[in-house]
Amino acid sequence: MEVPDLAWLRRAKDLMDREYERPLDVAQVAAAAHMSESHFAHAFRREFGEPPGAYLMTRRIERAKTLLRRTDKPVTEICLDVGFRSLGSFSARFSDVVGMPPSEYRGAVGGPQPPVPPCLARAWLRPSRNGEARAPRRA
Repeated sequence: MEVPDLAWLRRAKDLMDREYERPLDVAQVAAAAHMSESHFAHAFRREFGEPPGAYLMTRRIERAKTLLRRTDKPVTEICLDVGFRSLGSFSARFSDVVGMPPSEYRGAVGGPQPPVPPCLARAWLRPSRNGEARAPRRA
């Protein structure tokens, strides 16, 4: 891939990281990368290892996990804060990625956690596709 294309892909990725709560679609993000939707989707997957939609979903779930751990906001409010339009779709996607519904996750992690360096927190908390769902559940 040419360096200018990679720079535009990174800008599009930054857009998804920064504005995950907005209703973004592939057309908008591809436009930010100055590419057609098809070319953008293929290039993004090749460079970052997952399709743009999956990457955006990962960002949203990651942020929801943080809000569930650090705040006492209702799950419905968190759902809307991270860019979902319906509680049902949020709960289903959260359960698919994390392995438990949001309310159960909040109960499992308990209250606020002690400070952790951001680099370690990002590495540890980044959801993986059903990686957490395969982990054995605690009794």
